[in-house]
Amino acid sequence: MPGHRGLIVQKYAKMWPRDVFYVKSGNKYDPSVKQLLSQPGVYVLYRNDQPYYVGKAANRLFRRLRSHATNPKDKYYNFWNFFSAFTVSEPEHVNEVEGILIAAMPTDNSAVPRIKKIHIPANIVDLLRRQRAIQMPPTAKEDIESPNKRLHRIANKSGNR
Repeated sequence: MPGHRGLIVQKYAKMWPRDVFYVKSGNKYDPSVKQLLSQPGVYVLYRNDQPYYVGKAANRLFRRLRSHATNPKDKYYNFWNFFSAFTVSEPEHVNEVEGILIAAMPTDNSAVPRIKKIHIPANIVDLLRRQRAIQMPPTAKEDIESPNKRLHRIANKSGNR
């Protein structure tokens, strides 16, 4: 495709309504939507504006998304109303792009990225905790150190009314 040489993701559709899969010309799906989503790629299903599920289409995005939208037996049928889609030029990159999206955003499903996670080093976590503890007012430190003390204090305040 001219102008897209070397790009992993060639095009994207952002926050399209699920209803595009119900638009038909006669008894056929609208050819413009079908054409725009005719490549393999990765998609995000949204419940309103919250990411719900990240998935992939090894062949055609349109076919996979239409199945989610129109098949009541589909696992995600009842849980989304918008989608974003990313066309991927080389099928071998589909899993990688999917993994990046799964790792980058919280979803309500149990999708797990196929990319190794980098954890914050323990010494940095300890340093940040100590730094935060120094900057907090005394009552906030107490709340963090002992949630039971906080609950006890709240219970005593409400009992004194």
